[in-house]
Amino acid sequence: MKEPDVPQVERQLIRALGVPSLTANIVNTTIGAGIFVLPALVAAKIGPASPLAFLVCAVVMALVVTSFAIAGSRVSLTGGLYAYVEVAFGRYVGFLAGILFFLTAILSVSGVISVFAATVGAAAPIFATKIGHFAVVLLVLGSLAWINIRGVRAGARAVGTVTLIKVVPLLIFVCAGIFFIRPETIVLPAWPGTKPMGDAVLLLIFAFAGIEVALVPSGEVKNPARTVPRAIYISLILTTVLYILIQLVAQGILGGELAHDPNAPLAQAAARFLGKSGRTLMLVGATISAFGFVTSDILSSPRIIFAFGRDRVLPPWFAHVHPRFHTPDIAILTYCVIVFVLSLNSTFQQLAILANVAVLLLYVLCCAAALELMRRNVRSDDAPFHIPGAPIFPLLAIAVIVWVLAHATAKEFIVTAICLAVGSLLFLLRRAVAK
Repeated sequence: MKEPDVPQVERQLIRALGVPSLTANIVNTTIGAGIFVLPALVAAKIGPASPLAFLVCAVVMALVVTSFAIAGSRVSLTGGLYAYVEVAFGRYVGFLAGILFFLTAILSVSGVISVFAATVGAAAPIFATKIGHFAVVLLVLGSLAWINIRGVRAGARAVGTVTLIKVVPLLIFVCAGIFFIRPETIVLPAWPGTKPMGDAVLLLIFAFAGIEVALVPSGEVKNPARTVPRAIYISLILTTVLYILIQLVAQGILGGELAHDPNAPLAQAAARFLGKSGRTLMLVGATISAFGFVTSDILSSPRIIFAFGRDRVLPPWFAHVHPRFHTPDIAILTYCVIVFVLSLNSTFQQLAILANVAVLLLYVLCCAAALELMRRNVRSDDAPFHIPGAPIFPLLAIAVIVWVLAHATAKEFIVTAICLAVGSLLFLLRRAVAK
């Protein structure tokens, strides 16, 4: 069965993304500001077994991205996971996938901007107070809202440069710090237990999430049946190796102290072997990384609100376009206000876990979509990605995701459930009005 016909407007897109460019896009989207603070949060949960938690998380993600590869090689429409789910299960379930993506985006960027404000406070103590935190968040979001409303061609080009720059401090940290590791601090005394490991993996999903965002421009990928699987596997390997090395260096230098510095653990570790300049380098790197992520997110994610307004799921004025700058101004302002409120009232860890619950549910939908697309033998013009025992991988991924989600609290599920319920109501109202 051939995938649905490509809309006329999508035929205007140029398929220019190959394996190197899509891999770079995935790596850039995945490696964010979270890795500058997650080593301390994971160490607080699981101690010396922290590097092992990264490895377990990578295995979970390997199962998930295999499902992405299966679905992405069969559906080449723009939209990534949304397109996969919608083609497999129809508009309503596809809409729920859109809601889950919106939750993931809004919670992730709120958590990252909290990291940004905390890092600025660590570098300049005058901003370490609640008022300072408020001022930093307001200034960043206000500036980015203004820039994006006025047009962001130059800003869009700058995002790529900022993303490249943010990786440099991490590479310096690993390459220099690996020679200062104290072996006794990275010895695993015993298996930490299923619950602590599950809690750590639930938190670490935040560090690996992002592949789904990079797959959105599927309509601009050359030979997706070949490019998508190769790009996601290469990027997963690269990020896993980097993350484990970062955790080993931070833990190998700070030992038990790592868990006691949740705001700037890498800066604290770098200060031990590079002195004050090392601490400054990591604080600057974390700041640039967080700012780059927020800049990139506010460039794209408000379009979800715009699309909901366009489709009359939200009131149509959310789809307002600025008459002079031709940008979705109301959607951008609304998105920034929500981010502002969330970033002031929640910690990074709370926001990260809430985002992870939403993204894991989105992954379940994608894994189920991969099974359905294989069952119906949906395919694009190219031969789909094939791996021996292919149906087993989505099933294993769903089982492992359920195990990870079992470590979330009822509150975290309730927040996601309320959002899905409200979204479903809006979807039904839209259909009723359309009739």
